[in-house]
Amino acid sequence: MSRTGSRTPTFPFTALVGADELTSALLLSAISPEIGGVLVRGEKGTAKSTAVRALASVLPEQRVASECRFGCDPDRDEDCPDGPHEGAATTRPARLVELPVGATEDRVVGSLDLRRALGDGEAAYQPGLLADAHRGILYVDEVNLLHDHLVDVLLDAAAMGRNTVERDGVSISHPARITLVGTMNPEEGELRPQLLDRFGLTVHVAASRDPHVRAEVVRRRLEADLDPAGFAARFADAEAELTARLAAAREAVRRVALDERTLRTIARVCAGFDVDGMRADIVTARTAAAHAAWEGRDHVTREDIRAAALLSLPHRRRRAPFDAPGLDEDLLDRLLDEEPEDDPPGGGEEEPDGGDQPDEGPGEATDADPSGPAPSSTSSDDQPPTGPQSSADPTPDSPDESAEAPESPPSPPAGAQPTPTGTAAATEPYRARRLELTGVGAGPSGRRSPALTPRGRVVGTHPAGHEPAGSPVHLTATLRASAARRAARTGPARVTGDDLRHAVTRGREANLVLLAVDASGSMAARKRMGEVKTAVLSLLLDAYQRRDRVGLVTFRGTGAELALPPTSSVDAAAARLAEMPHGGRTPLAEGLTEIARVVARERIRDRNQRALVVLVTDGRATAGPDALARAQAIADAWGRTAETVVVDCESGRFRMGLAADLAHRMGAEHIALEQVAASGLVEIVTDRTASRRSAA
Repeated sequence: MSRTGSRTPTFPFTALVGADELTSALLLSAISPEIGGVLVRGEKGTAKSTAVRALASVLPEQRVASECRFGCDPDRDEDCPDGPHEGAATTRPARLVELPVGATEDRVVGSLDLRRALGDGEAAYQPGLLADAHRGILYVDEVNLLHDHLVDVLLDAAAMGRNTVERDGVSISHPARITLVGTMNPEEGELRPQLLDRFGLTVHVAASRDPHVRAEVVRRRLEADLDPAGFAARFADAEAELTARLAAAREAVRRVALDERTLRTIARVCAGFDVDGMRADIVTARTAAAHAAWEGRDHVTREDIRAAALLSLPHRRRRAPFDAPGLDEDLLDRLLDEEPEDDPPGGGEEEPDGGDQPDEGPGEATDADPSGPAPSSTSSDDQPPTGPQSSADPTPDSPDESAEAPESPPSPPAGAQPTPTGTAAATEPYRARRLELTGVGAGPSGRRSPALTPRGRVVGTHPAGHEPAGSPVHLTATLRASAARRAARTGPARVTGDDLRHAVTRGREANLVLLAVDASGSMAARKRMGEVKTAVLSLLLDAYQRRDRVGLVTFRGTGAELALPPTSSVDAAAARLAEMPHGGRTPLAEGLTEIARVVARERIRDRNQRALVVLVTDGRATAGPDALARAQAIADAWGRTAETVVVDCESGRFRMGLAADLAHRMGAEHIALEQVAASGLVEIVTDRTASRRSAA
């Protein structure tokens, strides 16, 4: 959806309170779109969307060629398919184009104009949202929920400034200089590290804990809602001043000098944080130049580099999904203060005494008037980097347990909870083989099991008139249908709407992986529970990479609980897993009941998303009356509740075979822990799938 204006005044950019780092990143990206866009991470209700929409209102107006479909600047050679632009020009506000999460690739990049193709027989191009956003802002709310392929397309356009389309008989390349802004709530799932790196800058926003700031935010919001026009008029002068300053910075950034000393300082900083590739160096250099232009300087200083690094490096130093984001500012200052060897003459003067102080814009930078960015302000979430296992092992080690813990003493009184015997720690996760369900599903697009998806390999055509919404047109089948109709001498000679055929495409889907862990005393041997946690953590890492949803059910003592409702946030799942205690009796029947309840509820929410249950237990049932009989009855009725695999954790010389019997009753695959240990737990589903296919 494109916006060139709004009847209701937008909340003024200069009226934002307590969001200095966010406004700084947005302004710097608007000064130099080549930076590659801004990713805004933060909790709900932190003015992420409000700030992005407010930015569009302060961007300078644009001269555009009247007959250009892409809104090109008539005074600039942009290698436009509609050029050269020699006719009349008009003026328009900068555009804000919002990309819905459900948008298709055709809508984003543009596609064949079917109306002209079918009506006139002409392979004409219909511009997409990237064309609409040229020279403006392309805003993607909940970018972490967008399909990875579309995120790649957007980031390519933001970095290259062009959109190239080669499909459906269309070959075109048009300018797409966009300021890409994505917002996300990390609790709803993370972006893959490869995509994080493609965003030029990142900002983590959180609500202020200062009562005065919070009160001012509420006061301004209420005033704006009560009298939008009057509130906007109060900030009109500040908005106009900011627009003029932004336009001047856009012109000045081309003249900012990056000398040899500055480039080597940037390289030293990026190398010091051990970032991969060269994108960090390039983005930091561009951001530092934009910051210098914003501050009215014609050369880059130490403060410019520091401000740029705080925005361009935190997300690039993330090594794994469970590593905490952030930047060590003490290390940053040490790297900036190092003297390069063979320093060439004429280098800028360093100011070590000012390294730790926030860099304020000229004459303002207060909470009440953040019209200029505060690029060096320290966000409360910038914490020193943690070790690679910090998420998996946040609790101190408990006393060593060399043997399996015995079953707990007799149950406590009804309603009482047993005291946990300890909390085991997982070790470093390992690479998991893909968990692939049997059959072909129809769930949401992902990277795991075979499914019929909106995009993928063409495997057939839908019956005419029965195609699902959004399915792609199968051009070859459409032409064949038209030719067959003309051969029968029925209808007009040209292709009609009745000839349209839509493709059936097969790709991969995301699944719900429900991990059910027996955390009772019989499983409480430290080494064994540590192995189980490591395997589960590896499954979480694999789910993160394949865009799955994960859930965690645990049972111990007298009942079972959904420790983590199904979510796309593997960081939250890893944290819950690390905190999971063990000890007490084994309420197996209650655990199976909770698993079935979660699966049934999730099937109601999304009947197309298939579930895989991984049940880790020794098969014992000791809690409550007739514990084993109740568990066996539930297992006998398991049927097609969900594809399940039982991992047998029973150990010792004499084994009762309870887990094997449980798997047989459930119709599940049975795997002994000795066969898979901590390094092979996640391979069992692939092996199970292969054996079932061979049996079929």
